Amino acid sequence: MSLQTETTSASAIPAPARPASGTKSAEPGYQVIRRNGAVTPFDASKISVALTKAFLAVEGSTAAASRRVHDAVAELTQQIVAGLTRRAEGGRTFHIEDIQDQVELALMRGEHHKVARAYVLYREQQARARTVPSAPVVPAPALHMTRADGTRVALDAARLATIVREACGGLEGTSAEAVVAEAQRNLYDGISEDELSLAPILAARTLIETEPNYAKVSARLLLDKLRREALSHVEGRSETATQSEMGERYAPYFHGFIRSGVAAELLDPELARFDLPRLAAALKPERDLQFDYLGLQTLYDRYFLHERGTRFELPQAFFMRVAMGLALREIDREEKAIAFYDLLSSFDFMASTPTLFNAGTLRAQLSSCFLTTVADDLDGIFKAVKDNALLAKYSGGLGNDWTRVRGLGAHIKGTNGESQGVVPFLKVANDTAIAVNQGGKRKGAVCAYLETWHVDIEDFLDLRKNTGDERRRTHDMNTANWVPDLFMQRVAEDGPWTLFSPDETVDLHDLYGAAFKTAYLNYEDKAARGEMKVWKQVRALDLWRRMLTMLFETGHPWITFKDPCNIRSPQQHAGVVHSSNLCTEITLNTSDDEVAVCNLGSINLLAHIVDGRLDTAKLARTVRIAMRMLDNVIDINFYTIPEARRSNLRHRPVGLGLMGFQDALQALRLPYASDAAVRFADESMEAISFHAISASVDLAAERGRYPSFEGSLWSKGVLPIDSIEMLADARGGLDLDRSQTLDWESLRARVVSTGMRNSNTMAIAPTATISNICGVSQSIEPGYQNLYVKSNMSGDFTVVNAALVHDLKARGLWDEVMVSDLKYFDGSLGQIDRVPDDLKALYATAFELDCEWLLEAAARRQKWIDQAQSLNLYIANPSGKKLDALYRLAWQRGLKTTYYLRSRSATHVEKSTLKGTDGKLNAVSATVPTAAAPIAVPPAVVASTEAISGEAWGNACSINDPTCEACQ
Repeated sequence: MSLQTETTSASAIPAPARPASGTKSAEPGYQVIRRNGAVTPFDASKISVALTKAFLAVEGSTAAASRRVHDAVAELTQQIVAGLTRRAEGGRTFHIEDIQDQVELALMRGEHHKVARAYVLYREQQARARTVPSAPVVPAPALHMTRADGTRVALDAARLATIVREACGGLEGTSAEAVVAEAQRNLYDGISEDELSLAPILAARTLIETEPNYAKVSARLLLDKLRREALSHVEGRSETATQSEMGERYAPYFHGFIRSGVAAELLDPELARFDLPRLAAALKPERDLQFDYLGLQTLYDRYFLHERGTRFELPQAFFMRVAMGLALREIDREEKAIAFYDLLSSFDFMASTPTLFNAGTLRAQLSSCFLTTVADDLDGIFKAVKDNALLAKYSGGLGNDWTRVRGLGAHIKGTNGESQGVVPFLKVANDTAIAVNQGGKRKGAVCAYLETWHVDIEDFLDLRKNTGDERRRTHDMNTANWVPDLFMQRVAEDGPWTLFSPDETVDLHDLYGAAFKTAYLNYEDKAARGEMKVWKQVRALDLWRRMLTMLFETGHPWITFKDPCNIRSPQQHAGVVHSSNLCTEITLNTSDDEVAVCNLGSINLLAHIVDGRLDTAKLARTVRIAMRMLDNVIDINFYTIPEARRSNLRHRPVGLGLMGFQDALQALRLPYASDAAVRFADESMEAISFHAISASVDLAAERGRYPSFEGSLWSKGVLPIDSIEMLADARGGLDLDRSQTLDWESLRARVVSTGMRNSNTMAIAPTATISNICGVSQSIEPGYQNLYVKSNMSGDFTVVNAALVHDLKARGLWDEVMVSDLKYFDGSLGQIDRVPDDLKALYATAFELDCEWLLEAAARRQKWIDQAQSLNLYIANPSGKKLDALYRLAWQRGLKTTYYLRSRSATHVEKSTLKGTDGKLNAVSATVPTAAAPIAVPPAVVASTEAISGEAWGNACSINDPTCEACQ
C-alpha cells in the first residue's frame, strides 16, 4: 500500500471507523492552512485515517497487525491533537506541514520506527514529485512462455492485456491496469502456459477485498484457462478463445463436447441423439460472465466433466448437459431441455449437487437424500451398512433411524447373551461413511437418529465427544435426537422420564401423538410393576440439560421433533416418519421395504426480487418448470438399491426449497431482525407453496396421480396450511400466526379433484454449494460475516458482501480503513462508529441477531411446507439458559427440526492482506516459482475448545469446515 493518500490529501478522506478515544471527529473552531493557501476546518479523524493507512502500508493487515494498528492509532491521534492544540498559532490555526511534523514526531516517540521512516521517505518523495518531472519509463525485458511440449514462444503480453480488459469490462470499480500490473509481478522468462493462466487470476484475487467486482474478474480470468483446456481437448489441438469469440465458437464446441463425452464413456449416448444444432443455438455464452470466482472455481474443481484431469466442459455446456439429462423422457425433449437450461443457466433455480454431478451421465444418480430404518438383527444391521455404502457412492446424503436396535444389556435369544447396544454398530456406520467418499467429490455423509426414550440415549449423546473410549466414539458421523412431544411436556413439568429397550417396547417406534402417550404410560406402569427387564428412569429435565450440554460441547446431537413430523405428514396413511435426513429437512416414511428418497432443488429468491418487490409471476414460472424437473428425476434416476426405487416410484416426493433469502431481504431493505422480514418469510413461502402444489396438480393432470395418493391428507383436502390445526389439536393449542393471502380454497378443490403428482413438494435444504455457484447467500441463513475467508474443498476464498460495499460507496464510506475495520471487527459493522445505524441493522451478521428472529421466520415458513427446513441457529454468547429457551421456543412454534447450532469460535476471521493469493487455487497444479508462490491462508475459523462456561464454547459447529456436509 503506497502512502499517496496520507495527510496531504486528508480533506478527501472519509471519517475513520473508530475516532481516537477522547477526540472528536471534527475539532470545532480549529482550521488548517493548506499548501495552496486555502483554509479548511480541522478534522482530527483524518489524522486517524492517515495513520491507519501508514501502518497498513508497513505492517499489512494481518490479525495481529490489525489489532496493533487500531490500538496504536487511537493513542497516537490523542497525542497529536493534544500537541497541536497546545501549539496552535492564535489558538485556532495549524499549517498542514505542522500537522505532518506532529505525526512524524508522535510516531518516533511511540517507537514506531518503521512506520516513521516510511512516512519521512514518503514526505520527501512527495516534495520532490512537486518539483521534478517524472522519469521516463524503461521498457520491460522480453519474456517467453514454455508450452506443454517444451517449446518456447514469445509471451503474448498483448493477449494478456486483452483478456484482462475483457474480464474487467462493464464492472464498476475494477481496473485492468491494476490487474495487469499485479500479474506482471508473477511473470518470468520461461513461464509455463498454466502458470501464465494463473498469474492474472491470482492478481485479481488480491483485489477482491477492496472491490467485490474483482470476484467476477477472477472468474472471467479462470474462464480463459478453462476455455483453453476445453477447446484444446475437444478439438484435439492447442486452442484459445476470448469471451467475445465464444459467441461463434460455443455451438461447434458443444457438438464436440457431446461427442468427446460419449466417446470417453462419461456421457449417456442418448444425449448424442438430441437435436444438437437446436440445443447449441439456444446456448447463451454471455451467461458465463455472471459467475463469481468462488462459484466458478467450485464448478471447475468438482462438477465439470474431465478426462485424465483435463476439464472439457464449459459452463453453458454443463447446464445444457444437466438439462438434457433431465429431459430424456420428455416427448419434445429439446423444447423441455431448453426450458430447463434457461432456468439453470440464469441462476433462477439450481438443481441439487447429485443432479448436477450425474445428470446425463451413465450413472444418473440424481437424488439428494436417502432415509433408512435399521432392523434389530445382524442381517438387518449390516444390510443397512451396505445400503449406506451403495447410496453414498453416487453422492447421496444419508439419514439412518437406529431406534429399533435393542439397547445395552437386552437379552439376545439366539445366543442367550446380552446385547452390547446400538453404539458399536454406529461405529461401523461411521467408518463406512469415511471409506465411501463419493468418488473424492465430497466425504460420505450420514446422520444417525435415535428416539429419546431409547435406553442407550445417554451413550448416544456422547458419541461426538473428544474424550472417553474411542471405540464408542463416532467423530465423522452426525447424530440427531428424535424427540417425542411427551418428552418435551415432561421437561416442562419437571417430571420423570423412563428409558426402555426397543425389543420390549416394539410399538413405540411406530407411534406418535396420543397413541404414543398411551403406550408409553402403559410401559411405565409395567416397569413400575417389575415386568420390564431393561429400563431406567431419569429426571426429564436432567436429560434435556444433558442433551443441550452435548450440543453445547460437540455440536451434536441435533434436536428434531418426532410428533410434528408425523402429525403433519401428508403420507401418514402409508407409514411413519422415523427420522429426518442428513440435513434435517426431509420428513418421509421409512420401513424395511422402503428407503425414502428425496429429490431436491432450490429457487434463487434474490433473482425474483424485481423493482423492489417479489415478482410473483416470474416466481410462478420458475416453480412450474422446477417442479417438472424434480418430478423427472424420479423416473430417470439410477437406483442403487431396490427399496429406494420402490419408495420413490410409489410416493414420488420432491423437495423444492429456496436460497438467497438474506440477499432478498437486503434488496428489499428489510433487516433480518424485523417484523417486516418475518412477514416476508411468510409471504414468500406462501407463494412458493401455492405454486409448487399447483404445479404438482398440473403434472397429475398430465401424467397421473402418484400411486399412494388415496388416503393421503391431500386426498382429504388437507394442505400443509391446514395440517397446522392437526398439530394444534394434538398439543391443545399452538402459538403461531395462521394468516394467508392467496386463493387456497380453489387450489384445495383442484387437489382433491385432480390429485397430486408428488406426495411431498417442499423442503428447504442448506444449499451450501449451489448457493456458491449462484453467488447468493445460503438457503434461509443470515449473513455470516460481511468480509471473511471461506474455506471449502476448493480452497480458501475471500468473500465480501457486494451489496454492503455498494451502499458504503454511495455514502462515501468505502476505503482501505473500512476494509481494515471490517477485519478487526470480524466482518461486523456494529462497532464501526462512522457506519449509519440503518446499514448496521440491514447488514447485521448472524451472531449479532437475536436467534429468536430466525425461529419466528422459520415458524412462519413451516406452516406452508409439507416437509421441513435445514434451520441453523446462531448464538454469540451461549449459556444453558439461552439454549433451553431457544429450543423450547422451536418446539412451541411447531418447528419440525433444527440443524446445526453455530457459535463463535476462537478465531473469527482471517485478517490477511491476501497479497499473492487468498488461498489454494486448484485450477492449476503446476508449482509456481518461489518468488511468485501463492501464500496459503489458513481456514477462517478454528474450532474452539474452551470450557462450557467460556464465551466461545465447546466444539459446536464452526462455520466453513471444509469437511462438513453443511458447509459444502
